[in-house]
Formats: sequence, structure tokens, C-alpha cells
Amino acid sequence: QVQLLESGGGLVQAGGSLKLSCAASGFTFSTYDMAWFRQAPGTERELVMDIASSGKIFQRVFAKGRFTISRDNAKSMVYLQMNSLKTEDTAVYFCAGRLGGLLSPYDAWGPGTQVTVSS
Repeated sequence: QVQLLESGGGLVQAGGSLKLSCAASGFTFSTYDMAWFRQAPGTERELVMDIASSGKIFQRVFAKGRFTISRDNAKSMVYLQMNSLKTEDTAVYFCAGRLGGLLSPYDAWGPGTQVTVSS
């Protein structure tokens, strides 16, 4: 059974940093592309960054220079380091996984972790 569980969210002041972690289990982690999505109130869920099983990284423009994604296949973990946080980064952050590459949807999801950035 595929399971993803995020941790590390919380309340931080603008300009601060947070590191989110996602623990994966129930599947061969190294073969999955992994991603971080976020969803702010009243908005659709959006991709923040993803890291392919090959290690190739895709990042949204708003994440460039501030966020870093990494994975540890030995520990079945994926991380999102967020620096220089802005109030508009406030959202629930979700870890997601997919098998099958770019043509496949992300279909494994964690429950999410709340990130709140105060001004």
C-alpha cells in the first residue's frame, strides 16, 4: 500500500525558512517521480517542484532561487527546503508520487502539511 506522510509545516515569519519532509512507504521509492504541490484557500492545487526518479528537477518560476527539492532513495524520503518565505507561500503542502514518467499523473498523495507565513 502506497503511503506518503508529510511533516515539517508550521508558522514562520516572512523571510524565514522551513524544511518539509515526506516519508514514503509501500512502494519502490527509487522508481517514482516525486513532487511537492501546494493549495492555498480558494485556489487549485499547484505544482511547486518535482524530482524525477532520474534526479532531474522541474521547478515553478515562483520557487526558483528560494526552494530546493531533494530526495534520499536509501531512506525513501523527499524534502522541500523553503527559504525567503513570503506570505503568498501560505498553503497546505502535499507530497505526491507517480510511476511512469511525464505521461502519468501524480496519483499517490499525502494528507498535507500546513505552512503559514506571517507578515
